[in-house]
Amino acid sequence: MHPVLFEIPGLGFPVRAFGVMVAAGFLLGLHIWTRLVRRHGLEPLKDEERVGNVAMWVLIGVIAGGRLMYVIVELLRYMGSGDEGSAGYQYLHDPLSILFVWQGGLVMYGGFFGAILLGLWGCRKYDLHLFNGLDTGLTAGFFGQAVGRVGCLLVGDDYGAVVPDGMRSLPFPITVEVPDAAWLAAHPESLFPTALAGETLWCTQLWMAFNALMLGLIGLWLLKRRRYFGQVAVTLLSLYAVTRFTIEAFRGDELRGVWFGGALSTSQVISIAGLVLGVALLFKLRGRRDTAPAPPRGNEPAA
Repeated sequence: MHPVLFEIPGLGFPVRAFGVMVAAGFLLGLHIWTRLVRRHGLEPLKDEERVGNVAMWVLIGVIAGGRLMYVIVELLRYMGSGDEGSAGYQYLHDPLSILFVWQGGLVMYGGFFGAILLGLWGCRKYDLHLFNGLDTGLTAGFFGQAVGRVGCLLVGDDYGAVVPDGMRSLPFPITVEVPDAAWLAAHPESLFPTALAGETLWCTQLWMAFNALMLGLIGLWLLKRRRYFGQVAVTLLSLYAVTRFTIEAFRGDELRGVWFGGALSTSQVISIAGLVLGVALLFKLRGRRDTAPAPPRGNEPAA
């Protein structure tokens, strides 16, 4: 666990592992997206330039959407519990703190939907085909998320539940051992609670990284076989809903929100809605056929 990688000499400014991994994931996703539109774009050379413009709106959507959903969840939790030590209480009494993203507090699903909404708006603004942009962008985004989720492990965020006694011998990355209390006290930037010092947890951070990598690879496979624009995106969203719901069952952090008497987390509720929507769209569009552009040869644009 390395919540802070290093401090900038002379400034004492900490370079946090989570921010570095998220930035690296975004750059990787952008690089892959550029290559994908070069291969699968309707106008490969022009689309490559358009992606660079759209990507900035995607980044804004990730941060704004992730933060907005986190704030909403925390406000709802505060109104339900009345805990004055909660983040929701702080946001009500100090609204400016909502903007302090560097202090942590992003919900992946919020960032996910924010990126899609602003990404589609950017596609329209810069004349990038909406659903081809969504197919290729979502595929590339999962590769970026695979890198960003490693940052969650480094800072102790999105941790899993305590592993039952009979299963604690399972190796990393299935499980992970939380550092002892002395280490946590010396590293207050870590998000692992002191109460979990020395415990063995499910390593859900890396499960989500592997899950994102798997979905990215499935997206690459589907792009070559899709029958219509948007098919890859809807399929990946449906698959993500299933896999995220499953992984959530092994999560142990309460900050994600718990609903219906503790039966479901916020992400599981959203996963159910996302799966229903995704399956409905796949069924509705099952007979649709679009003419996908042929892969370009060399540096020549696709017809």
